[in-house]
Amino acid sequence: MKTVIGKMALAGLLALGASAASAGVTVNYVESDKFSDLPFAPWQRQEVLDDLADYFTELGKQLPAGQELKVEVTDIDLAGREYPNARGANDLRVLKGMADWPVMELRYTLSANGQVLSSGNAKLSDMNYLHRSSRLHDSGRLRFEKRMIEEWFNKTILQKKS
Repeated sequence: MKTVIGKMALAGLLALGASAASAGVTVNYVESDKFSDLPFAPWQRQEVLDDLADYFTELGKQLPAGQELKVEVTDIDLAGREYPNARGANDLRVLKGMADWPVMELRYTLSANGQVLSSGNAKLSDMNYLHRSSRLHDSGRLRFEKRMIEEWFNKTILQKKS
């Protein structure tokens, strides 16, 4: 009986540790209906917001144990320009590389054990998004935005030198 209770207690502690480790990133969108550039269709807008939140969460797995990152996205302007499709299918996003680079504005707080390690406002942008090579995200949706987020995360949050 003691071994069963001991195993259950150990399993509970391991599960608690796993949930704490996965709770490293929180992403909130502030007035997303007023963002500069998201798809027109509500379901597509939500899909983009979910994909970006998932990407922040994926990057958060690199945070040291005990650290938490809270991100409030205040504006998004996706790469390219979107043109409605008259046939009712998905809208068309055209990338020209002129004044259509991706931009994201956010507030962030990095904390550990209730203490704020760093916080601030950031404006992420990549004017040369079409002229840079990238090993990651070469063909994926939101690849330019994800590259921009990853560069900000590495430089600002992880403080990696480029």
